[in-house]
Amino acid sequence: MKKGAYTLLITPFKKDFSLDEEALRKLVRIQVESDVAGIAPLGVTGENTLMTNEEVKRVVQIIVEETNGKKLVLPDICQMGTRESIERAKMYADQGADYVVAFTPYLVLPSADGLVRYYIELADASPVPVVLHSSKGRTGVELSPDQTAKLAKHPNIAATKDGKKELDHLAKLIYLTRNDDFLVFTGKDTTAFPTVAFGGAGSFSVAGNVIPDVMGKMINLAIEGNLAEANAMHLEYYPLFEALRFESNPMAAKKALELMGIINGDLRPPLTPLSEAKTKILEEILRERKLI
Repeated sequence: MKKGAYTLLITPFKKDFSLDEEALRKLVRIQVESDVAGIAPLGVTGENTLMTNEEVKRVVQIIVEETNGKKLVLPDICQMGTRESIERAKMYADQGADYVVAFTPYLVLPSADGLVRYYIELADASPVPVVLHSSKGRTGVELSPDQTAKLAKHPNIAATKDGKKELDHLAKLIYLTRNDDFLVFTGKDTTAFPTVAFGGAGSFSVAGNVIPDVMGKMINLAIEGNLAEANAMHLEYYPLFEALRFESNPMAAKKALELMGIINGDLRPPLTPLSEAKTKILEEILRERKLI
């Protein structure tokens, strides 16, 4: 798997909440022309769990068509059951996805052994390599560093996208898997540069929706060892990284794209628009960086 920044692409909707295919194609073209390594749709940022199976399938079809092999495509499975996850992985592979990302099963709260078994069975059955996705705040369970290190030895598990902000946690993941054919990515923009600086592979980025060139360049500079320049970019955009997590993701990301005149910013219920107070802060941050 390629190191770099992967954009956690939002899913645009029309005013009636139907999928906005034209806006989606526009967003993907922006990503294709940027420095990101790939596009990771249909996670929390992409409102996967608020969409039908046919809509999810259509999103992958459109992204694969528009990328046309120029960027890696890594949709998130976002399913609770092993059988359902395998079916999604096969569907994504059939549509042309390069990898699948797999959230820890949410709501059902599997045991530690059940969690490891889930990933092994998924990886055994998936036609394309699997990227682990751990984010306890969203699912109620998380992969420990030791569990991740065990799974890293599976030949069809390529990487992890870890949503934990603590740098010692990320550092331990990198340490434990250092001799494996396995990459460690952070799922937070605020830890993207630090993670790469001590040996990580990059980030899965919400900010990539708004500033894909910045995220791609910052991560690539850090990977190449140009840490001073990458750190300067990290510091310049840190307020935006924080703002894009206002309230509940993807509220702020969609609002930013709306303020930039790229999409209309509608979210599916029960998600609601970003509050007026937070929108004002976000707008100021965007203006300061000449994004609007």
